Amino acid sequence: MKHTAFFWFTLPSAAAMLLFIFFPTVSIIVQSFHVAHEQVIIEVENCGPFGCTTATAIDQEATAELREAEPLGQFAGLDVYKDRNHLAVNEFAQLWADRESLGGFVSDLMNLPFYKALGFTLTYTFIVTPLTIVFGFIIAVAVNSAARTLRGPLIFFTLLPNIVTPLIGGLILFWMVDARGVIGTALRWLADDPGLSVKADTGLMWSMLMVYGVWSSAPFAFIVYYAGLQTVSQDTLEAARIDGATRWQQIRHVVIPHLLPLTTFIALIQLMDNFRVFEPIISFNAQAHATSLSWAIFNDLGGETQQLSSAAATSVLTVIGVAILLSPVLVRTYRSYGKA
Repeated sequence: MKHTAFFWFTLPSAAAMLLFIFFPTVSIIVQSFHVAHEQVIIEVENCGPFGCTTATAIDQEATAELREAEPLGQFAGLDVYKDRNHLAVNEFAQLWADRESLGGFVSDLMNLPFYKALGFTLTYTFIVTPLTIVFGFIIAVAVNSAARTLRGPLIFFTLLPNIVTPLIGGLILFWMVDARGVIGTALRWLADDPGLSVKADTGLMWSMLMVYGVWSSAPFAFIVYYAGLQTVSQDTLEAARIDGATRWQQIRHVVIPHLLPLTTFIALIQLMDNFRVFEPIISFNAQAHATSLSWAIFNDLGGETQQLSSAAATSVLTVIGVAILLSPVLVRTYRSYGKA
């Protein structure tokens, strides 16, 4: 392809990436280094028949002029990142100095907003991602082994979680785990505890959020693996069967190595998606038991007082977290292709 043709071919994609990804990211980074201007306070003297009194008031005009002159706010450097709602540098150092044990230190650290959200986010990511890959692979192998007449309906029902809107799917499961729901009633019966409530127990709520995460993500892994299974060499499988390989040995030594690049692709997508977990927390109304980094951004942007700088700082930290999570997989992939 000629350089001119390549330029015009890639221009729309490059322009879209600059417009919708690069420039917004830069603006968020810049915003995270600024805080909102404080209101200008002036002293006002009120005089009456019995003398004069002095009171403080907000100078609306001066405040508006200040905000108009510096719309981003006052430059704060890394102060937003180091405050209590984010990295909590001072609080972290104090907890470390006063620690009696590592477990106690971690427990106290989880009381800080950012680390509490980060703890759930990492737990959710490292549990849901491998389970999604495993269940997606198992379902793909099972559907691929079924009779051809059954594959269509099986694929349809397997993809239902992706067809249903995530928020609606979360609400359905939320109603099912209610004390009057099917799952909630079954759990109370199995535990022989009439007062058991998934919504009131932090451990059960975390478990239910992760069950929803696997349920909603497994269809993606399934369809990728199912497509990959169609490209497995039948001659190689036939040779393995002739040599006496069992079904498990064929999967282990032929199918899994063939699908390894797809596993890397699924892992990359799921790590990014799961680290930005948000919908389940809203659907389950679970913020009293579980908060994530994405929920923290949403919370800062909501309400009457929008904390733009706080939301921007959390967004930047989330991007950094995703980059750190993806780096081992990307390095491994780069080295694999480099050797090839």
